[in-house]
Amino acid sequence: MHRIKAILFDIDDTLYDLSIPFKEAFREFFPGEEMDLEGAFLASRKYSDRIYDRSLSGEISMEEMYIYRLGNAFRDYGKIIDGATALQFQSVYEKHQHNIRMTGEMEGLLEKLSKKTTLGIITNGPSEHQRDKVRALGLERWIPMERIWISGDLGIGKPHKEIFAAAQDKLGLKPEEICFVGDAYGHDILGARGAGWKAVWFNHRGRQATGEAEPDYEVRSEQDLIALLENPSKIRLQEF
Repeated sequence: MHRIKAILFDIDDTLYDLSIPFKEAFREFFPGEEMDLEGAFLASRKYSDRIYDRSLSGEISMEEMYIYRLGNAFRDYGKIIDGATALQFQSVYEKHQHNIRMTGEMEGLLEKLSKKTTLGIITNGPSEHQRDKVRALGLERWIPMERIWISGDLGIGKPHKEIFAAAQDKLGLKPEEICFVGDAYGHDILGARGAGWKAVWFNHRGRQATGEAEPDYEVRSEQDLIALLENPSKIRLQEF
């Protein structure tokens, strides 16, 4: 069995809790209103995943994608908004994403891992928007920009094999020497397993798998994820 030589991470809802800026944006934009914000957040992710490839290819604009995902997510929870309102909400949402933070425990994990293995990022999203998140989280303390692959830069995103292949080629490693950690089964686990990589599903939202690919590990909390990655003796993938 090959030794794992690199661990790559998703950003959104993996290295930080993406629901926090969404909920903060709702409370600012719709003060005093009530909604199942956890449910609406998860719905927005579902609708975004459905049409992200179309926005990346240019078939629809990013603004059209935002209108689609937010309009449908809010409608599912009893609130009807028009396109202009969806875009205004998106602007407030992005403002709150500039203030995202990792937990101290996640920062500690990256610090420890950076001393013993190669780290990287593969993330879906517009280039500058995702770079803003990299800066807000301070990820360049452990991961140089040349090991951060953003779908908006490459014109293709997860789960397509090409974005994983671009990272693998740059790293100069075999597929079985790379492990990917992400929260989204469809993008992260199907993508990593399709590329021949090892995969850890950080399933802290308790989602159901939507395909036949199995992660090497599934964990349900940040504490369990950290315990898994910090203790190589517990991992059947061999040493990190």
